[in-house]
Amino acid sequence: MIYLNEVISSIEGKLETVNIDPESIEIEGGYVSDLLSDVMGNALKNQVWITIMKHLNVIAVASLAGIPAIVFSKNSTPDQTVIQKAEEEGIALISSPLSTFKIAGILYSLLT
Repeated sequence: MIYLNEVISSIEGKLETVNIDPESIEIEGGYVSDLLSDVMGNALKNQVWITIMKHLNVIAVASLAGIPAIVFSKNSTPDQTVIQKAEEEGIALISSPLSTFKIAGILYSLLT
């Protein structure tokens, strides 16, 4: 287990949801997918979800799955509506310039 602030610094991330404290979010794993139904059926609670999707539906899926943080790879940045909804749901949003592959590898290294 690690805390989200360690993930953010390791992936060159930027916290988009400034009203959420990354030092209080425990991360137990990661999930990579750009298919909402896949995440709903297979992601586990307290995992970081790595994706390029940045629309409002990702917040609903993360909330349903118990995902406390979403990392957007390849400089994907959600719009203000998505950020606001994430803050309401208590879900941290992080953007990173790194590729999905690189982010997943870094997260794997941090957790093993």
